[in-house]
Amino acid sequence: MKKVYASAAEALDGLLSDGMFIAAGGFGLCGIPELLIDAIKDAGTKDITIASNNCGVDDFGLGILLKTRQIKKMISSYVGENAEFMRQYLSGELELEFNPQGTLAERMRAGGAGIPGFYTKTGVGTVIAEGKQHQDFDGQTYILERGIVADLAIVKAWKADPSGNLVFRKTARNFNAPAATCGKICVAEVEEIVPLGSLDPDGIHLPGIYVHRIIQGDHEKRIEQRTVRQREA
Repeated sequence: MKKVYASAAEALDGLLSDGMFIAAGGFGLCGIPELLIDAIKDAGTKDITIASNNCGVDDFGLGILLKTRQIKKMISSYVGENAEFMRQYLSGELELEFNPQGTLAERMRAGGAGIPGFYTKTGVGTVIAEGKQHQDFDGQTYILERGIVADLAIVKAWKADPSGNLVFRKTARNFNAPAATCGKICVAEVEEIVPLGSLDPDGIHLPGIYVHRIIQGDHEKRIEQRTVRQREA
């Protein structure tokens, strides 16, 4: 089965529809599927629900889909780097479901593993627990969190082979792997496609069985913050 496509637009052809649910990999600005996000913007798909740790920044990553008003709801852990995200949420223009980072990652992993829900202590006694089923185990209270199953997963990897085996680079591994598994269809953009058989099997982070389409492209390297320490005289 062909998995390598020439462009992000070709890789997403036939997969996008208004009102769909997308799981997106990345952490801050690290490991975000920027080319696929741009293609979704160009396609004009609207009323999207997106599960992602955060929503990029105002002019990069998922933030560009906020600017074009294509996102209806975010399921996220962190809002702080994106002023438009905060503005739309506080004005009631954007639905937001807050999840602790570990819970969100586990919801994606659970959905990909066919687990419909799990209990966690994280969020008990806070607004996170409102409206959720509570259950006591061994004298401790837990809340039920549902696994995430998305219509589409979009992720970014460092390397891939033509069969879709992926290798992530450092921090980019954290949300990309669980996001990839929870999508009914997964499209991955990578920095390099290497020949089949050249990846060390023990070094593959995500087996190709989870990945349906791949593109290779040039990516912009951004960082969120810079810390400066004054040198002592």
